[in-house]
Amino acid sequence: MGSLSIWHWLIVLLVVVLIFGTKKLRNIGADLGSAVKGFKDGMKSEDDKSAQAKAELPPVTGQTIEGQAKKETPKT
Repeated sequence: MGSLSIWHWLIVLLVVVLIFGTKKLRNIGADLGSAVKGFKDGMKSEDDKSAQAKAELPPVTGQTIEGQAKKETPKT
């Protein structure tokens, strides 16, 4: 008494399939899988996403950026 045997689990599975049907169980499984995938994507840090975005961009070559740098004097 206390633990359920394999036969108990098989009967429970049969009852669940009879109540819900295989199509609805398949849809529930697909929805659960997409929810888990969305959760994993949401848990990725922004650094991982930006690193992945940088890796997808093609390297840029042959560009020259012109500018002038000025040193700021501290106020007294």
